[in-house]
Amino acid sequence: MRKSLLRMTLRQLQVFQAVCSSQSYSRAAEDMALTQPAVSQQIRQLEEQVGAPLFEYVGKKLYLTEAAVSLLAASEDIFNRLDSLDMQLSSLQGSLRGELRLAVVSSIQYLTPHLLAAFRQRYPEVVFRLEVTRRSQVIQRLQDNRDDVVLMALVPEDRALEFFPFLNNPIIAVAHPGHPLAGQAELALTALEQQVVLEREQGSGTRKAVDEFFQQKRVHLQQLMQMGSGESMVHGALAGLGVALVSEHAAAPYLRSGELVRLDFSELPLYRSWCAVHARGKRLSPVAEAFLAFLREERVQVRTLAERFVAG
Repeated sequence: MRKSLLRMTLRQLQVFQAVCSSQSYSRAAEDMALTQPAVSQQIRQLEEQVGAPLFEYVGKKLYLTEAAVSLLAASEDIFNRLDSLDMQLSSLQGSLRGELRLAVVSSIQYLTPHLLAAFRQRYPEVVFRLEVTRRSQVIQRLQDNRDDVVLMALVPEDRALEFFPFLNNPIIAVAHPGHPLAGQAELALTALEQQVVLEREQGSGTRKAVDEFFQQKRVHLQQLMQMGSGESMVHGALAGLGVALVSEHAAAPYLRSGELVRLDFSELPLYRSWCAVHARGKRLSPVAEAFLAFLREERVQVRTLAERFVAG
């Protein structure tokens, strides 16, 4: 190893990461509560130790050099290992402390905070960083190793992933109380062929599950209206736009209030499972290990938490 690399400090790496994140020396200075000359000095020292320039300007925009990309990956690994060390030391002292980085698909965003609150009752010194996004972006985040754990349905089979199901995700049909199908009993799925059906965007786990289900049942929907999220589908049904096929957890508050009704299709709900997912071979932090153990071992508590999102 080059002796010059041993002279790098954690403070220098923090400043470097701030510049990479903001792509600006002045914004990095604000974020770090430093002066801009102090930031410039730290970066110059790092460049001397690395032996290569870290940033270059093209026009007025700051870009990372190849050396900076390599240094950024190494610095993230260093800080991740320090976070893990902090958690391990806390565990040895009889407590668990650290940050859980969690990404979830939008269909489970309503339940997730309640899961985290229950987990934090057991480990009060744990904090969370939660990202709610689409299935395609969650898959990309898994590939980029940006999170400790991901919660999603329909885990892709062509990726090197470890996962386990921890909760049923019932998909139901809902509509405005004034909808023509409201109040009818034991409806056949073919009744939807003459109705406007609200659907999720391509790449959504719910969309994939529903499309595969109707294909298996040989149901051909004629009037489709695409929505960008589960929440927009629920509100589309509230507005009377059509029938929405959504997670029961997302629609439950409106079903209880009577603003929506659950349509009585004999072949619904469509059951899928929410799964806890991480990259195969990933070095999990003690906090991530504890959270996965919570989901595995506390199934009764998890189901109880989920019941508040079921209309009954």
